Amino acid sequence: MMFDIAKSAVLAKQAALTVAQLTSLEKNDLLLKMADAIVASSATIIVENAKDIKAGRAKGLSSAMLDRLLLTEQAINDIADAIREIVRLDDPIGHISNMTLRPNGIQVGKMRIPLGVIAMIYEARPNVTAESAALCLKSGNAVILRGGSEAIHSNIALAKCLHQVLEQANIDKNCITVIPDTSRDVIELLLKQRETIDLVIPRGGEGLIRYVTEHSQIPVIQHFKGVCHLYIDKYADVEKALNILVNGKTQRPSACNALETVLVHGDIADELLPKMAAALLPAQVKVHACSESISSFANAEIATEADFQAEYLAQEIAVKVVANFAQAIEHIQAYSSDHTEVIVTQDTSRSQRFVRSINSSVVMVNASSRFSDGGQLGLGSEIGISTSKLHAYGPMGLTALTTEKFVVLGDGQIRD
Repeated sequence: MMFDIAKSAVLAKQAALTVAQLTSLEKNDLLLKMADAIVASSATIIVENAKDIKAGRAKGLSSAMLDRLLLTEQAINDIADAIREIVRLDDPIGHISNMTLRPNGIQVGKMRIPLGVIAMIYEARPNVTAESAALCLKSGNAVILRGGSEAIHSNIALAKCLHQVLEQANIDKNCITVIPDTSRDVIELLLKQRETIDLVIPRGGEGLIRYVTEHSQIPVIQHFKGVCHLYIDKYADVEKALNILVNGKTQRPSACNALETVLVHGDIADELLPKMAAALLPAQVKVHACSESISSFANAEIATEADFQAEYLAQEIAVKVVANFAQAIEHIQAYSSDHTEVIVTQDTSRSQRFVRSINSSVVMVNASSRFSDGGQLGLGSEIGISTSKLHAYGPMGLTALTTEKFVVLGDGQIRD
């Protein structure tokens, strides 16, 4: 029997009214107890996660997908710590800004309020279940979580911990719903609940994002893929450039903020390319190189048009030599997925030009693309990374899960 998503969405909408009224103290207390409950249930969660890992291997999931799926004791502690970090963040709900006095004496300001009900559709990352639930709760929203079949046992185990805390506090547990049905039909029905769900956030592969975007009757925050670029300028510090390259590509290649293309200024290519080859060798990074750079890399393949569009999510990278700064900008603008772009240069004027010219959601100067993450940017755990410019852009934290209403304070004024 198919899960009744329409009924669950109605219950979530009702629960959202309760969550919206919780104080910061009440929400933080719930979150701290949820973090403790997850740690206390580590053994059970690991047993359930092992079922998902076994099934994933049998299905032939990629190493990148299995890496995202795996929950160790440390990973579970990290989830709990991420929730505790959310507790430490300022609660945006109720904050009034830009209060101004109009000539007629009324005061006009804008107050942060929850969005209502948020639906999350995601793949293979059980940590998303707990962290998204925590972010939605802290921002006063209800959330409906539909993870992939590859993580179903892990997600249900985590949900039990969250619901246990809500029930003990006599809070409507429908403010956090984990859909146990992993069929595609459930997603189709979920995306039609426009009367009860306010926003859909998909996280996963490009195919999932496109499917959700094309079928949803509800506004969608999009993050198609992370084709992140590193441009090494002719005025770059070589040691910095190599460190940023290795960290951005090899630390966690399955992450969406990993580097996928590196552009090298032609004036330093002869010096830098052999050093890049040596730096990438320990991680056995497969290189797709342009005709000008291929001779510097052992076993490299000639880069094709598809390589410059690729999100490898693996130890692979595309390399291209550019004649000048303008050509680097032109390449990024042509192939960017609007996620994250990095320049390495000691020339301040060129870095400023790069920041002004590139309008991806995160633009970095002399820093690893791996910092393109809600936690690293001071947002706490992120609920996703938006590459669509409306409502939210880039890593989405608490504030991105709210909207604003106008608040008008008067003393009997009437309009002439």
